[in-house]
Amino acid sequence: MLGRLLDDLLTSPSTGPCITASRHFPARAPVLTSFPSSLDPRIGEALRRRGIAELYSHQARAWELIEKGHHVVVVTPTASGKTLCYNLPALQALVHQPDARVLYLFPTKALAQDQLAELEELARQLPEMRMFTYDGDTPQDARRAVRARANLVLTNPDMLHSGILPHHTKWATLFQNLRYVVIDELHAYRGVFGSHLANVLRRLRRICRHYGSAPQFIMASATIANPGELARRLTGEPVEEITESGAPTGDRVFVCYNPPVVNRELGIRAPYLGEAAKLAVRFLKERIATIVFAQSRLATEVLLTAIKSGVVDKTGDSSIVRGYRGGYLPTRRRAVEKGLREGEVLGVVSTNALELGVDIGHLDVAVLAGYPGAIASLW
Repeated sequence: MLGRLLDDLLTSPSTGPCITASRHFPARAPVLTSFPSSLDPRIGEALRRRGIAELYSHQARAWELIEKGHHVVVVTPTASGKTLCYNLPALQALVHQPDARVLYLFPTKALAQDQLAELEELARQLPEMRMFTYDGDTPQDARRAVRARANLVLTNPDMLHSGILPHHTKWATLFQNLRYVVIDELHAYRGVFGSHLANVLRRLRRICRHYGSAPQFIMASATIANPGELARRLTGEPVEEITESGAPTGDRVFVCYNPPVVNRELGIRAPYLGEAAKLAVRFLKERIATIVFAQSRLATEVLLTAIKSGVVDKTGDSSIVRGYRGGYLPTRRRAVEKGLREGEVLGVVSTNALELGVDIGHLDVAVLAGYPGAIASLW
């Protein structure tokens, strides 16, 4: 079905002339290896229950380097299993050392919530796993419990800067026993945001030294040109790079669509938001799971309204399409994330709040309304 729609898009008299470029990326087979002998059998059993009987080569390489005490950055494509590169050593440390603590840093709340769900599923049968998010959505009365009980804390750089480091005496147990600091979506920390994070991490390292710990940094990034250099500048530590992916990839087609000219004399083209909505509706009407990325909150609402009116059924129900952006209540965002994971939501219109690594693997089509501003976000 998807192939037929793509062929129609490329050859139709109405859309074919608007296609300015297309690229085909063929499928690739996986490179697999057995579980490391040092992996705790309980973690291995938890993986097998989830249908994972072997590791990809980059996951095994990450385990090897982390076990030797190196700081590591893993740079492989989207949906290549980067999460396991840091989840396995983190869970291993918590199983073998009950006093150990692990800190996860994510650029968005959505990603932290997504990874918490993934961790809870993986660690369901493991003892003493106390994992909590600590961000702006965490109720005040729950924050004291997180400080006292959590052995794995998922947060973001802003909260680390304003809610944890200034109150380090309340977090003494975390800093005294901090084993790993995980930084996901490393490519998001560029420019001014990156320089801020670099300073926050230096403060973190200084406080850890004060409490007598020296955590290892485990970082994951989408494909960028200089991951090792970025990781070293952010952490101030020597870092080992892992850039060869052992994960399989499916067939991918990338198409660049330029809206049609509606006024040749003035060179005016059709509004790009309207064209993006039309394309998304074509896929959603064929029950093809689709995500649409917009560049602003206003664009998100405009697209959501247009797409919902295009896919509404005879009963007036358009609930298969949801919006997602900053400004929605936390409960509403969590409901959309859950719907995506469980396949209840067929289409979603989002800002880049959903871009960074949230588990949306069942989606078949991504429509980008406008250039996102970086090659890492585009591909």
